[in-house]
Amino acid sequence: MGYQAIELQISDKIAHLRFNRPEALNAMNKDMWREIPQAVQQIDEDGSARVIVLSSTGKHFTAGMDLSVFGGPGPYKDAEMGRKRAHFRQDILRIQECFNLFERARMPVIAAVQGGCIGAGVDMITACDMRYCTRDAFFCIQEINIGITADVGTLQRLPKLIPEGIARELAYTGRRMPAAEARDCGLINRVFDTQEEMLAGVMEIAGEIASKSPLAIWG
Repeated sequence: MGYQAIELQISDKIAHLRFNRPEALNAMNKDMWREIPQAVQQIDEDGSARVIVLSSTGKHFTAGMDLSVFGGPGPYKDAEMGRKRAHFRQDILRIQECFNLFERARMPVIAAVQGGCIGAGVDMITACDMRYCTRDAFFCIQEINIGITADVGTLQRLPKLIPEGIARELAYTGRRMPAAEARDCGLINRVFDTQEEMLAGVMEIAGEIASKSPLAIWG
């Protein structure tokens, strides 16, 4: 299957899904929201993968939501306000489902983060089972800085991963949490010096997981 915003490779029982919009800082556009569920379905139908690695190309993991997803006139520009809001709600539910897919996956999902992990990127990695990053990585709940709520997973999942007080601080201030702090508070398992070292380390971990009984891991 051909993809525009992502890449998918399945080999040695590892599915490697990569965001591939480096020129746009891997901002999550409509193509990405459409292709992520397709990729997860392909992984499931292929049947050979026992673990998913989620990474990205370029300098940053993701700049978060591409605001063009909600911009422009769209197909409902002439609808009355109630219908516009109903369709907007459906759009949000579809985005939430993209993250829920990782949380519900029958196999572990590992996030490998370099550079910025902003806004919806935090929503996404909190739905993963394990998270690793590079020394230059940072994490930011950007939504508060543009006057919206982090309502596609962060506020629900992050307090289960780090102390609630820290989660609230990040949500209320929109400050950047550096890699070392993310590791110390439990969001990140391990920090690597470079992206190459991180991917090698994550693939080693994924390979170890893939060598185990899939039924034991799933169950």
